[in-house]
Amino acid sequence: MGDEIILLDFWPSMFGMRVRLALAEKGLKYEYKEEDLRNKSPLLLEMNPVHKQIPVLIHNGKPICESLIIVQYIDEVWHDKSPLLPSDPYQRAQARFWADYVDKKLQGLGMKVWSTKGEEQETAKKEFIECLKLLEGELGEKPFFGGEKIGFVDVALVTFSCWFYAYESFGNFSIEAECPKLIAWTKRCKEKESVSSSLEDPHKLHGFVMGMRKSFGKE
Repeated sequence: MGDEIILLDFWPSMFGMRVRLALAEKGLKYEYKEEDLRNKSPLLLEMNPVHKQIPVLIHNGKPICESLIIVQYIDEVWHDKSPLLPSDPYQRAQARFWADYVDKKLQGLGMKVWSTKGEEQETAKKEFIECLKLLEGELGEKPFFGGEKIGFVDVALVTFSCWFYAYESFGNFSIEAECPKLIAWTKRCKEKESVSSSLEDPHKLHGFVMGMRKSFGKE
């Protein structure tokens, strides 16, 4: 009997997309369950009683929560194909550091870019670009953060790229003008089927953000 894998997710979530991407990289089949975050399912509340958030990976009945923890779990359990974390302990620690940096910085700043106006938005935009420039510097001349192939940091960051259009549209700026190497990296990532099939359409996400802005009274 094979592994039973279920993913509790919400389609616009860059965190859920990370898990979808990791599962695709490993070539794993799973059952996708879309959650309504305004009316959370009994299964989600049972499987993640602490945070009550998506994504949740349920592997043979056991839940794993928090996207980066889930990606590491997937990499450890199915380690024989497409390793995401380096084998060297120092390189592994560095990958975890940068993935954690993405988690701590980008979503909050990105949300401020599309949900605020005026001086607050300008400050958020400046900080957001500074974060991307720092990540671009870490990428350097490598094809991927993982070196010659997609790795843990690539998985952590590339799912934000389908939100870039919304950030640019509502923030009135160009990420490519500020960080051309980072945009070239996103295009390289998307050449992989595992990445392109796991990311949502930027225009669909733009529409989702437009709805969120209206609910926040920003339109």
